[in-house]
Amino acid sequence: MHKSFLVWAAALGALAVVLGAFGAHKLKELVPPETVGTFQTGVTYQFYHVFALLATGILFAQAPGAQMLWAGRCFIIGIFLFSGSLYLLTMMKATETVGLSKLGIITPIGGVFFIVGWVLLLLSVLKIKS
Repeated sequence: MHKSFLVWAAALGALAVVLGAFGAHKLKELVPPETVGTFQTGVTYQFYHVFALLATGILFAQAPGAQMLWAGRCFIIGIFLFSGSLYLLTMMKATETVGLSKLGIITPIGGVFFIVGWVLLLLSVLKIKS
């Protein structure tokens, strides 16, 4: 077990619940519907990767190693870059902040970290002896 991944998963999972509730109830008053959709995409992907991080933390006991370690790290980085950038874009829309329009380029970089995390998790699981 990799305790820090489990701690991160629990904290990021709780944050996802809070942000999801905010998005479902209050955000609709602040931004247009398409921006609410962007925010919800961030919440959804955060939840998916919280579960991936939980699995990584648990599987680490069976397949400790650099690939499993980096899978977990990639999931965490991906959450911050992918979901975090969508949250920031939503906040900018809500506050009518201008000047950071290039922030959206961070989102696909976070997506790449998600993909790399899944590939590393796959490679780590394939090494587990039956």
